[in-house]
Amino acid sequence: MHDPQALGQGSVGPLLLRLSLPAAVGMFVQASYTLVDAFFVGWGVGPEGIAAITMAFPLQMIIMAMAQAPGVGGASLISRSLGAGRRKRAERTVGTLFLLVLGAGLLLGAGGIRWAPLLLRLMGTSPAILPLAIDYTGALFYGAPFFAFSIAANNFVRAEGNASFAMMTMIISAGINTLLDPVFIFAFGWGIRGAALATVVSQGATALWLGWYYLAGRSVVALRWKHFRLRGRILRESLSVGAAASARQGAASLSLLVVNGSLAAAGGNYAVAAYGVVNRLLLFAVMPVFGVVQGLLPLVGFNYGAKQFCRVASAMRLSIAVSTFLCAAGGGVLFFAPEKLVGLFTSAPEVLRHGRDAARMLALGMPVVGFQVMASGLFQAIGKARPSFVLSLLRQVLLLIPLVLLLAPLRGVSGVWMAFPLADFGAALLTLGLYRKEMGRLRNFCEDAPPKPSGTA
Repeated sequence: MHDPQALGQGSVGPLLLRLSLPAAVGMFVQASYTLVDAFFVGWGVGPEGIAAITMAFPLQMIIMAMAQAPGVGGASLISRSLGAGRRKRAERTVGTLFLLVLGAGLLLGAGGIRWAPLLLRLMGTSPAILPLAIDYTGALFYGAPFFAFSIAANNFVRAEGNASFAMMTMIISAGINTLLDPVFIFAFGWGIRGAALATVVSQGATALWLGWYYLAGRSVVALRWKHFRLRGRILRESLSVGAAASARQGAASLSLLVVNGSLAAAGGNYAVAAYGVVNRLLLFAVMPVFGVVQGLLPLVGFNYGAKQFCRVASAMRLSIAVSTFLCAAGGGVLFFAPEKLVGLFTSAPEVLRHGRDAARMLALGMPVVGFQVMASGLFQAIGKARPSFVLSLLRQVLLLIPLVLLLAPLRGVSGVWMAFPLADFGAALLTLGLYRKEMGRLRNFCEDAPPKPSGTA
């Protein structure tokens, strides 16, 4: 069984590596979900199929947004409770939030099945791809309870420091999806609906795997049925902290709606399909950074709860350096080899042309993304809901959406692409102000703290 007390001992660098590497591998594999779907849909259905799942993706992100609030907020509360030696509080958090997530997942799944066709029409989905988008979402929402539970539970697993199990969870999920996609799409002839059903089956398997982890007593934080109650204090604290992560997903969904609508108006379905491919490639490139922040959160949360502020500052410096390097490397690959990467999904000349332009422009802002992710992670981990919430909305809502709405009428499709790096650099500058203020406070605490024994900083 993993010992969470190890988070407060030993050198920060090896600890961050041990926590982040499995998370990065798992997140990297998890990103293959969307890439695999786009690959098989692109060759099995065509560019119209890629455009359809791109238009449907904002609805899928609603499920993710709903689960992120209790998942990330609960993980922050769990890691801080363990750091403070309050294991019973961590157990109550797990029971309360599991009940919430399962209930919300069922309601969201039922609502999505009923209302997705109307929402897709309101989102401006063109008649040519609307039937494909309806087929995809109609099947996808059956997996909403499994998907929501898996997101929350895997965050809780990481919060107790068991990064390797969380990594295995994502590998299993993505592996099942990869195996079933060609079977359902090609062998069974289910087309785009088959891609959605493969995702649902993989999410169901993931939920069963995580349920076994808790029911078999493998977790540090025990799952006790008596804790399956909605406790107001735990809900308020968890959801207030997790609101930032949920808002980030919701903001991403909203920005996708605006971007997809602007591209559909300025460049048609081929421009939407190109963005669908490039956005997935970009997500794939940045996934190692999300792995780093997943490793950072329990490390910072535990040590903040244990009042070891020097370790918090050390973890932040190291994580920012690593994530900046990873983002710059990913952006470089995307910038210099766009045709080859987009060509993996389709041979349509218009999609390739739009994809090349999009990849090169979106890659420009990549070097500053890592810093933004780590800074937001700091505020999540230490339980500061307000700055974390502001940072979660900064790039996607406060900057990107206005820039797209401003530049798309002036420059067409190229104006949409230009909005992305402008939003990235603007968000990085504003994030820097909040981050410097918080780190100054932590450094003051660190200087006032008594020295730690050798080998624990």
